[in-house]
Amino acid sequence: MPAGAGPSKALRVEFAGEWHELSTDQTFTIGREGDLEVDDNQYLHRIFLEISFHDGLWWLANVGSRLSATVSSAGGAVQSWLSPGARMPIVFAESVVVFTAGPTTYELNLHADEAQFSVSSSIQSQAVGETTVMPVSFTPLQKLLIVALAEPMLRREGVSMSELPSSTAAAQRLGWTMSKFNRKLDNVCDKLDRMGVQGLRGGPGKLATNRRARLVEYAVSSNLVTRADLALLDDEALRAQD
Repeated sequence: MPAGAGPSKALRVEFAGEWHELSTDQTFTIGREGDLEVDDNQYLHRIFLEISFHDGLWWLANVGSRLSATVSSAGGAVQSWLSPGARMPIVFAESVVVFTAGPTTYELNLHADEAQFSVSSSIQSQAVGETTVMPVSFTPLQKLLIVALAEPMLRREGVSMSELPSSTAAAQRLGWTMSKFNRKLDNVCDKLDRMGVQGLRGGPGKLATNRRARLVEYAVSSNLVTRADLALLDDEALRAQD
């Protein structure tokens, strides 16, 4: 590290059990190629994200042209949408970055020795409690649908990528017709879109083509669904409801 950069400026990146400690005099690149080679995925940019240190802060930049990323505090209480061309400071002691390329969703973690901001204990306790802090509620069936789509990510243990199930596979998992599945998915996406969640609509009145991936990305990073919700998949009475 250069002179004057003490331990408080350290930042570490963790992906799939692999750790990288960053130096303040380097630009750390993430993508299909780069300092962190995420995956040989044709849908992933060669260089998608860059992390650099300047003005006394670590910054995360989206240098891709198509993909976006969701960046949240470790507890999911604070979340940001990082669009192509945008950048943001890394201000929490632990941050989670989730992004989707094609059918695959990836998660990496950022660990800073010194937090510039912290989430208040009252907000944090609400965020991880039984009640989700958001101005919208979901029916049990709508939440069940989200769990079915997010199941691979919720079951992961130390694996930072997941193949999302297709709509057909998720509907079969639930024992639903495609008509019922699509109707519930439309309702979930509409609710989240109305509360300001980006990436679920491709334009006025038009649903985004990758809305399943974006839905899972948001639901997991914001703790809308957690591993505890996997039990819903075994509730046959719930699955049979209309």
